[in-house]
Amino acid sequence: MRKLLAAALCLAAAATGCGANVESSTDAKSASVTLTNCGRKVTYDKVPERVVTNDVGITELMFALGLEDRMAGFAMPDDKGDLSSVPWKDGYDKVTWLSKDQLTKENVVDARADLVFAGWNYGFREDGGFTPDALKKLGIPSYVLTESCHNGRTETARGIMPPLDALYADLTNLGKLFGVEKRAATLIAGFKRQIADVRAKAPEPADRPKVFLYDSGQDQPFTSGRYAAPEQIISAAGGVNVMHDLQDSWTTVGWESVVQRNPDVIVICDYGNVSAEQKRKFLLSYAPLRNVSAVKHKRIFVLDYVDLVESPRNPSAIARLGTYLRNVAKER
Repeated sequence: MRKLLAAALCLAAAATGCGANVESSTDAKSASVTLTNCGRKVTYDKVPERVVTNDVGITELMFALGLEDRMAGFAMPDDKGDLSSVPWKDGYDKVTWLSKDQLTKENVVDARADLVFAGWNYGFREDGGFTPDALKKLGIPSYVLTESCHNGRTETARGIMPPLDALYADLTNLGKLFGVEKRAATLIAGFKRQIADVRAKAPEPADRPKVFLYDSGQDQPFTSGRYAAPEQIISAAGGVNVMHDLQDSWTTVGWESVVQRNPDVIVICDYGNVSAEQKRKFLLSYAPLRNVSAVKHKRIFVLDYVDLVESPRNPSAIARLGTYLRNVAKER
């Protein structure tokens, strides 16, 4: 199964280095590049050569574009799933794993980074003083993951565009910054074709299952609003995100809202110290959920963390969830 998944991902990502003939990142020009990132114009004086990334999805965006030669390292916990059979295994083999925690000013400086690619709640954080402004004072430029951009609705609310648009925006920006525009365009085109194929098979609107994304939490569940990747993973797969009205990316809700919206399917985000099976057992045994359709019919589907944050694995997640939701629609 993993070999088939890797092959599918490699096919969709025809420009990722899986045997495709693409331009080399070393061909990038040295002239300055101006990009729009989180709604602001940002100018980079040169092509970065020692990029440091935070978290698995962000790291794999670089790998998918064949930019491991431009990286000085990455930081991520070691609870983000099996990395041994992904299409970008060579990237993980080549690039230094700097930390199994979040990035810090110290390990960024030690790595002699000339760009930090991270996101709010994906490395950047006000409480620890690890922000783009703080890095700028050290002479280190930053690029912020578009999924994580603050939107101004509250101090912490994130997300300024539909999640797949955020993925395409980052691939396009990175392609321009590193001089691999053709590679980025080919990757995006492949993703769009893969997703369009799933959309074409989706159930009719009236038959689409309602889906709740369960990340974690027992007192209150942590879930996805309309600006995190699960929103469009669910909708493109043929479902309806029951938390679509939340104008945030990842956020906490109350169990009463889950019960009220009565999802037909619960998708578990698999990562961390609590296994997917432990999460499943909790959901099936939690008394307030006993009359929820997904629990009564044990319709629980598991995706990996990296499937559900902005990453080049999003299209594959849409395809797998799409197959499951079509079966659910037929059963009901």
